[in-house]
Amino acid sequence: MQKQTLAAFIVSAALSHPAASAFAAEAQTGDFGTLADGTRIEAVELTNRHGVSARIITLGATLQSLRVPDAHGASADVVLGYDEPQQYLDQPQYFGASVGRYANRIAHGRFTLDGKDFELPVNDGPNHLHGGPRGFDKAVWTLAKAESGSPARAVFTYVSPDGEQGYPGRLEVTAIYTLSEDNELAIEYRAVTDAPTIVNVTNHSYFNLAGATGDQSILDHLLTLFADRFTPVDATLIPTGERRAVAGTPFDFREAKRIGSDIRDGASEQLRFGRGYDHNFIVNGEAGELRPAARLVDPGSGRVMELLVTAPGVQFYSGNFLDGTTVGKGGRIYRQGDALCLEPQVFPDAPNHADFPSARLDPGDTYVNRMVLRFSTAE
Repeated sequence: MQKQTLAAFIVSAALSHPAASAFAAEAQTGDFGTLADGTRIEAVELTNRHGVSARIITLGATLQSLRVPDAHGASADVVLGYDEPQQYLDQPQYFGASVGRYANRIAHGRFTLDGKDFELPVNDGPNHLHGGPRGFDKAVWTLAKAESGSPARAVFTYVSPDGEQGYPGRLEVTAIYTLSEDNELAIEYRAVTDAPTIVNVTNHSYFNLAGATGDQSILDHLLTLFADRFTPVDATLIPTGERRAVAGTPFDFREAKRIGSDIRDGASEQLRFGRGYDHNFIVNGEAGELRPAARLVDPGSGRVMELLVTAPGVQFYSGNFLDGTTVGKGGRIYRQGDALCLEPQVFPDAPNHADFPSARLDPGDTYVNRMVLRFSTAE
C-alpha cells in the first residue's frame, strides 16, 4: 500500500460556489491514501473562519478529524480515528463511521418483517451489531458533492444491494455533512428503498473535548442528557423492553454530572453488563423534531458540545471496550474511557419490540436521521 500521511494531504478546491466570501465556510477535496487493494480513498475538509474544521473520508463516510478551538483559541482534534485508511479495516472500531444498515444490536441477528423471517450475521457475541461484519462503515462511499458556502457541504452516497448482510431491499443512502459559520456541524442521513426493510443509520464518532491526541480521559467531562428514561439491557446488551426512569440511578444525567462519578458503581447490574455506560437513552420531546439530546463540557479546555437530534434515542457509550490494543492517530494508544460516543438512533433491537419506535422503511417513504453538533466555549 502506498503510504500517504496527513502531512501529505494535498487539497484542491471542489467548489460549486464561484468564490468563498469571508462569511462562507470552505470545502476542499483531496486524497487520503489507498487501501491495500489499491482503492483510492478521497477526503473532504470543511473549514469555517472560526477555526472549526471537519475532514470526512469516503471510506465509511467517516468523520476522520474534527478540529475545534478551546477557550483560549487553541485548536485540537476532538475525535478518535486513524492516520491511514487501511487501519479502519484492519482494526475496526467504528471511529467516526456512518454505521448501518442497522446501527446498534439486533438480538441473535434475527427479525421478522411482513411474516418473513430474516437472518443477519452475528458479530457481537450472539448478536448482530452495526450492520454486520461488512456494514456501511467498511464500504467505500461515492463523494457526490463538495461545495463552499453558508454552510459548506459534503455529500456522500452508497447503494446497499438487496440481500447485503441479510437485509431485504435495495437501499440508496445519502450522508450529508454541513459546517456553518455558527460552529455547527450537521450530519444528516437519508435513505430510500425498493422493498420493505429496516433502517437505522447513525454516526459513531468518539469524542474527547480535551483533545483526542492528549493524555486525558473523558471521565472528568461534564455530561447532561435530556432524557428522563433509558432502556435497560440484558447481559448481552439487548434491551429487555423496559423503559426505566433514570431518577435515583447512576443513569441520571438530567443535570450536568462528571461521567466518572458513578461509572464504577459495582451495585449497578446495568453498569456491570456494559462495563460502564453502553445504553440507549430516550430523548425527551417529539421524535422527528430537532431537539436537545446532550451537552458535553470539558472543564479543562472550556470546549462545549451540544447535540441536537431528530431520533427517538441516543446511545451513550463511554468507550468501555477500548483496551489499549488499538493505536490511533499520532501513535496514540486508545484505552478505556479515552472517548465517548453519543449515537442518535432508533432503539436497539427495535424490529423485535413492537412497542419500540419503528425502524421500518417502505418504498415511497424517506428515512431521515438528522443530528447537529454545536460547539462553543464555557464562560
